[in-house]
Amino acid sequence: MLSKKVQDSLNKQIEVEAYSSQVYLAMASWAETKGLNGVASFLFTHSNEERQHMLKLVRYVNTRGGTSDVPALKKPPKTYKSVRDVFQQILDHERKVSQDINNVVDLTLKEKDYITHNFMQWYVAEQIEEESLAQTMIDKLNLISEDAGGLYLFDRDLEAGHGK
Repeated sequence: MLSKKVQDSLNKQIEVEAYSSQVYLAMASWAETKGLNGVASFLFTHSNEERQHMLKLVRYVNTRGGTSDVPALKKPPKTYKSVRDVFQQILDHERKVSQDINNVVDLTLKEKDYITHNFMQWYVAEQIEEESLAQTMIDKLNLISEDAGGLYLFDRDLEAGHGK
């Protein structure tokens, strides 16, 4: 059984993951309207992954005898300066999500809820991957700078699935 504090913390994380899905979806829509089909595909995929992260939390809360909340979400931004700006915002966002997850993990230890602590380790590992992937994309975009040909190849690589 979940304590009220842990349940509330997990419900807050459900909202974080749901909003993350919306952010990636808004970015994907922006990229698609700019003709960046590879970037859009990458972002649509990540939007779905974030939704799956949310659903995993919902199912966990319900399975542990708690009640999950389906959150109302604020509207994410819909325009971006550049592809590099998109990936910088992703990195910044994922770093915030990592901190949110750390807060849940910290609470599970304080509450001596080792089952939830163990469950949350998947999210900790996932955040390492998320931050690393965003940083890799920024590094690649920094290499190509403002080169249109480089951006074309970057987009094409993502469209071919070379970016996970």
